[in-house]
Amino acid sequence: MDRREFLEGAAVAVSSLLFEAVPLGGAQRAAPMIGIQAGAISFLDEGTDKVLENFQQLGAVDTVFLATFTYGRGIAGRMPRGTPLPDHGKQEYDDNFHGGNFATPHPQYYRGTMLQPEKAPDHPNYDVVADVLPAARQRKMKVICWFEDVFGNDVPGIKDAFEVDVHGRSAARVCYRNPNTRNFWLGLVEDHFRSYDVDGLMFGSERQGPLNAAIGASHGGDPSPATVGCFCPHCLDAAKKERVDADRARQGYLALETWVNGLKDARKPIDGAFVTFWRLLVDYPEILGWERLWTEGLRDTYRAMYAKAHEIAAAKPMGWHIWHTNSFAPFYRAEQDYEKFQEYSDFLKVVMYNNSGGPRMARYVRNVSRTVFADLTPDAALQLSYSLLQYPNEASLAAIPTKGLSSDYVARETKRAVASAGAKMKIYPGIDIDIPTGTNEKKTTPDDVYGAVKGALDGGAHGVILSRKYSEMRLDNLRAAGKAVRDAAK
Repeated sequence: MDRREFLEGAAVAVSSLLFEAVPLGGAQRAAPMIGIQAGAISFLDEGTDKVLENFQQLGAVDTVFLATFTYGRGIAGRMPRGTPLPDHGKQEYDDNFHGGNFATPHPQYYRGTMLQPEKAPDHPNYDVVADVLPAARQRKMKVICWFEDVFGNDVPGIKDAFEVDVHGRSAARVCYRNPNTRNFWLGLVEDHFRSYDVDGLMFGSERQGPLNAAIGASHGGDPSPATVGCFCPHCLDAAKKERVDADRARQGYLALETWVNGLKDARKPIDGAFVTFWRLLVDYPEILGWERLWTEGLRDTYRAMYAKAHEIAAAKPMGWHIWHTNSFAPFYRAEQDYEKFQEYSDFLKVVMYNNSGGPRMARYVRNVSRTVFADLTPDAALQLSYSLLQYPNEASLAAIPTKGLSSDYVARETKRAVASAGAKMKIYPGIDIDIPTGTNEKKTTPDDVYGAVKGALDGGAHGVILSRKYSEMRLDNLRAAGKAVRDAAK
């Protein structure tokens, strides 16, 4: 046996030992699933066997979450320009990244939608699932297809699926109630399960409803009250069935737009920001009604995808990526009721990115300090957020962009999620490894990764998912994740 064969055999043996059973608190518990997210570019750049070898030997990984569909840079492609490249893979940026389906789309599954299942032109002759799946099987690793709600605005048929905003204009994002959108996701679920013998599916949507978007309650862009939706015919029909007055909802969101714009222009109401915000909700309860209507549209998509997945492959899990705004905005968190997710979920990947979480928390606080919490200083708004989210030991606003969130945050969020998940639904915290941050913002270290993985496992997680993507990760940080997993198994 040569050295390579010995190392591969040893890695498989260690992985098998790790994932039989781990004693926790004196009781036997199924060993944690250790996953990693990876895109096609990594296997093409480094070779499939080498990448899988790194996953097992360095990260103690037993499950590969393959990025199969996206038009975004979050889960596919190399490190975006402006951030140093990691110590593996090609040392060049892929500035012409396009995206699409990185497997092979089969048109027969998409007959109910105008959205075309476009093969990613980045690698037109490469099918990431067909390549990685057999190689992973040889190593006794599982493969889960992972795709997200990120489209390009030039996707064929996309305009037939767009939302309509509060001013009646087409919005550059798909509506979940539009049959073109719903049938596209159902087609992708069927395509993945019927075309490949994969071990499960995970879908992610990093979007929120119109109220939260209007007040900027996220770590993303500015408050955007003028573009919220959706007021398309499909949503208007749903509102009629739910007895939500669409005209009153539109009037409420137009009033909310005036309120947000006034605060952004430093025209603070005499009664203050929060009081007048609450007054809007009292005067226009349809604002909240429309927020719930939008959220139910997303949940209905989850339900339909879950039912389709289990109709085809009843024993294979289907789960969801829960957006990081869940860690910042109590408004968004209120809509992520893990107990209700049990009805249509086998697992949740709850994003708990502690390193990038620091800069993101600071951006969230600065957003809401211009709208709903404009009565408070940004420092006071941060302390209020910590109290509402039950984070007692995190850094100040001045320090958090460079310090990040702590491993205690990861442990607390894990315990909260597990306590709400019920007996059957599994919780897999998403662990931050080298997610890009700004020049003077927090960077990942091996100690950060070790502490986050340990915090998740100590918190009772059923596993972890190393995120966002292998093509961004430094190998010493991946090695730290593996060490935490192996130490936990001792």
